[in-house]
This record gives sequence, structure tokens and C-alpha cells, in this order.
Amino acid sequence: MDINPLKLENQLCFPLYAAAKEVVKKYKPLLDGTGLTYTQYVTMMVLWEEKALNVTALGKRLFLDSGTLTPLLKKLEAAGLVTRRRDGADERSVIIGITDKGLKLKEETVDIPAKMAGCLNIDAEEAKALYGLLHKILGR
Repeated sequence: MDINPLKLENQLCFPLYAAAKEVVKKYKPLLDGTGLTYTQYVTMMVLWEEKALNVTALGKRLFLDSGTLTPLLKKLEAAGLVTRRRDGADERSVIIGITDKGLKLKEETVDIPAKMAGCLNIDAEEAKALYGLLHKILGR
């Protein structure tokens, strides 16, 4: 291997970036029927788990800042999937809640993870190892 630190093939970040882009691209046809983008989908996944949480906590779970989340959440609210309200205990905090329509969408998307597993060229053991390595990089 060439030791040139600026050679693209020597960068760990590049295959991570390219693989992430390819995985998200594979989600698109699976999500098209739901009306969700990939980022909206993972946001809904957190809300399906939590039912309600503040924007800061949501951002931490998704590694997104409020500048990215705010327009995304406005679109989900306009679609009737979530509600946004000020926290009574702290007016600066906005609580995101899932609606009945948002909960119903979960039923429509339940098969997406299995379909995605079939799109990747790795087996279950490799997927588990990769998951662990990626979360190590993320500091989890």
C-alpha cells in the first residue's frame, strides 16, 4: 500500500462515506411508497420507540443538529405524522410526539429492514461485526 496520506484509497473516511451513500440509495425504492426520505424514516424509527421526546434528545440519537431537524420535523408535522409542542416545564424545549397516523406508518414499514438485509453483500455475522465497528467509531 502506498503511504501517501492524501491518496484517496488510503482514506478510511472515503469508503465509509461511499458505503453510507450507497446504503441510503438502496432505501429509496423501499421508502418511496411511504413518502419518507431516509432521514425522516430514521427519525420515525426513534419516535416509534420513544413515542415522544425533545428535539435535543432526538438530535443526539440521530447525530443531527437542530438546523437539520427543524425543517425535517416541520415536514413530518405537515404530513400529520408528528406533533411539535413547547415543553410546559421549559418553554425553550420542543417536544416531538408521534400521531396515530405516524404509528400506523410503522406497520407499513416493518418489512423494510429485512428487505435491506437482502440488498447488502454481507452475511449476518459480517453485519454484526460492522455494526460494532461503526458504533465504536461513533463512540457508543
